[in-house]
Amino acid sequence: MAMAFPRPRFHRIGILLVLLVVSTTVTPLEGGAAETPRRGGILLAVIGAEPPSLDPHQESTFANIQLVAPLYSTLLQFDPYAFPKIIGDVALDWKIAPDGKTYTFKIRSGIRFHDGSPLTAADVKASYDKIVFPPQGTRSTRKAAFSSVERIDAPDPVTVVFHLKFASASLLPNLASPWNVIFPKKYLDKDPNHFKMNVVGSGPFKFKTYTRGGMFEGERNPDYFVKDRPYLDGYRFFISTETSVRAAAIRSGRAYIEFRNLPAPEVEAIKKQLGDKIAVQETPVTAHWGISVNNTVKPFNDVRVRKALTMAIDRYTASRVLYPLTGLKHIGGLIRPGSADWALPQAELEKLPGFWRDAEKSRMEARRLLAEAGYPNGMKVVLKNRNIRLPYQDWAVFVIQEWRKIGVEAEHRPLETAAWFADGQNTGNFELIISPPVEYMDDPDVWLGRYTTGSTQNWGRFSDPRLDDLFSRQARTLDPAERKKLTDELQRIALENAYYMPGLWWTRNLVHWAKVKNYVAPPNYYSNQKLQDVWLAED
Repeated sequence: MAMAFPRPRFHRIGILLVLLVVSTTVTPLEGGAAETPRRGGILLAVIGAEPPSLDPHQESTFANIQLVAPLYSTLLQFDPYAFPKIIGDVALDWKIAPDGKTYTFKIRSGIRFHDGSPLTAADVKASYDKIVFPPQGTRSTRKAAFSSVERIDAPDPVTVVFHLKFASASLLPNLASPWNVIFPKKYLDKDPNHFKMNVVGSGPFKFKTYTRGGMFEGERNPDYFVKDRPYLDGYRFFISTETSVRAAAIRSGRAYIEFRNLPAPEVEAIKKQLGDKIAVQETPVTAHWGISVNNTVKPFNDVRVRKALTMAIDRYTASRVLYPLTGLKHIGGLIRPGSADWALPQAELEKLPGFWRDAEKSRMEARRLLAEAGYPNGMKVVLKNRNIRLPYQDWAVFVIQEWRKIGVEAEHRPLETAAWFADGQNTGNFELIISPPVEYMDDPDVWLGRYTTGSTQNWGRFSDPRLDDLFSRQARTLDPAERKKLTDELQRIALENAYYMPGLWWTRNLVHWAKVKNYVAPPNYYSNQKLQDVWLAED
């Protein structure tokens, strides 16, 4: 069965006609169209980390969104079957003013939160106010993506209006972010951090139970506003940081799906054992594994040291060695290579530190820079990391070996997820830390905001007025050619100064039992996690 929404009405503005593809009807997964969805059953899944908190507005890890996305609704969403098309979720209809500075959304009537209270425009406004204008003591990891928003109004229970300071080419897809879940206003009024520990949504599933380090469960919401959804009775995630444990769970049938990734050798072993009982969806991922450098502490406040560290890493060899083991494959800058027009051209990239084709020449320059900075005999550093094998620790092992070639000895310190986030994002208690930017789309507003002063995603704590200016200017232009020039320049400056060391861009193998029907893997593991259309061919 298809999930249909009334068709939105638009006033088109400039380049938005080209940039925004909007769909209002979801069609069944090709190949499964003739099958009749079966009701019932529990979707059993494995996940590789514990979430720091349950609040999607404040977190940026798969360990959060994969667990809680089925419990919530969003204003808009990416089409589960045709990423990156945009469709409504609680939004029934919307229109954009001719000048591109006012977005008016009509909200579906009759939606109820899991506590029985109605979802209205006031709840949507309160949720986005928390994201765009976070109150003191509350973190918003996506605030930079909404720099165009001046204010948000809810003139009546079914209308939400976004007033912009300037027309934005990326507002609509940013509003479709899976992280921008709708919370009940009454709880936010009492405590904006309420949802770090609590769940009250309006999604296809209701919260059932959570055992830290063990299991997270949701159960079917019988009052979900999409008729006849969800098909499943519930879902259950088993939590383990050990890749071998998760692979064994899939192999034995104790879990049916791993939404993030399993390494190729594990995938091949599972396929060999289970044959056509297993399906694998291989996709690119809007994610790359790199290293944040704490620019506020010595010697990493010296650009020569930062350049030396990034120039020691032979990314071309890394790609050949690590891809079969980890899925780390593509060499690129700060926006995904091959993404729609925004990636830095390869010829430009190869002129920048860390991307020279001649690895030995690059290492020679790295040693020279270290000596010039006062470290002719190398140095000792501490590299913090997340205690997840794939691909965090494999990437770290490769980097440490590369640094040894220029006389840098690194102590590797893996941390539990919450401690890793605390040291990296919250306190800056590190010298160097493995920190992969992972996003839900390729737009520059999402990817480049982390390189601006004061961004919660700027783990390196650097500040460069040139980057701030370029980011602001690119966010304000609707001309794609001009925006491309600005974003290329921003990337060049950030990479030339080695404020951050990008590594390799990821691909993923989404492994699941063939009986899991109607799930299409997008090029990220954040979107399409509500599970409302997923069904099991058998228990």
